[in-house]
Amino acid sequence: MALDSSSRFSVIGYGSWATTLVGQLLGKGIRVNWLILNPEVSDCVVNEGYNPKYVPELELDKSQLDVSADVNEVVSKGDIILLAAPSAYLKKSLEGLDCSLEGKFFLSAIKGIVPDECTTVLDFIRDRYGVRQECLGLVSGPTHAEEVSRGRLSFLTVACPSEDDAALIASRIGSESLRVSVSTDVRGIEFASILKNIYALGAGIASGLGYGDNFLAVLAAASAGEMSSFLNKCFPYEGRDLSRCPYLGDLLVTCYSNYSRNRRLGVLIGRGCSVKSALNEMTMIAEGYFSAECMHRLEEREGIAAQPIENAVYRILYEGARPRKTFDYLAKNILK
Repeated sequence: MALDSSSRFSVIGYGSWATTLVGQLLGKGIRVNWLILNPEVSDCVVNEGYNPKYVPELELDKSQLDVSADVNEVVSKGDIILLAAPSAYLKKSLEGLDCSLEGKFFLSAIKGIVPDECTTVLDFIRDRYGVRQECLGLVSGPTHAEEVSRGRLSFLTVACPSEDDAALIASRIGSESLRVSVSTDVRGIEFASILKNIYALGAGIASGLGYGDNFLAVLAAASAGEMSSFLNKCFPYEGRDLSRCPYLGDLLVTCYSNYSRNRRLGVLIGRGCSVKSALNEMTMIAEGYFSAECMHRLEEREGIAAQPIENAVYRILYEGARPRKTFDYLAKNILK
């Protein structure tokens, strides 16, 4: 797939990360076609130039926006389709999509699994809509929208089958405050972004239980080891450096940051909330909740042995395992 500087962007999703990415594109003078399904948000974006529900302090150049609730209209106008809706809402966002996708490049900014499909976002787009593998890429990295939208120095990676395509997209998204690197490790980075949310849930549970920074450092290091083991076994890639930002960097910020939704959900569970109550207290989606179940099912299906920390989080979320007992076991038998 050969993209060029005239390639048009369409954005699916209107949450904090989608809005921040739209802001990045507008800041580069790039016109954006934007699917917004919420009438309140749509009206405010079109008339006032900001998103009232997510990062409302971010000013958007409304003269450079074409906003619509018609997915076919938005997708048909774009060459690069940037997916930035929470994975749990992706199917609803794309509902009714039946326009031609010939020549379209789908770029996922979603760090999660499509829940009821138990598949990654890129695999879902490939299988459901027949998009070729060379037309699928992603953006990932330790980039909380709250910081990127405020212009705080951040680092992102664009991964595509073609390094030239990745470089072109990176040049359109990047800015002085958002440094963008490129990679062709599409599968590795996609699964790293899925796994880190599960491990961040674990870090949150440990914090809620009262474990200190010393323990959390060892937990994060062991989680990085699990991630490395899984990726190198299932998706070998020559030259992969797990210490780089889309792998270890994203894992660390999600485990430690106060902006992390997955950590926040884990903290609530560690403090004694039931899983159901903790989910009800969340105002935004914690992707790791769905990813924990889907990764468990995927590993069972493929005959892959479950990693201890990942499995511990799954059992707490879905099998009623007691957090204190589960983490005591990890502390005594797994962590070193």
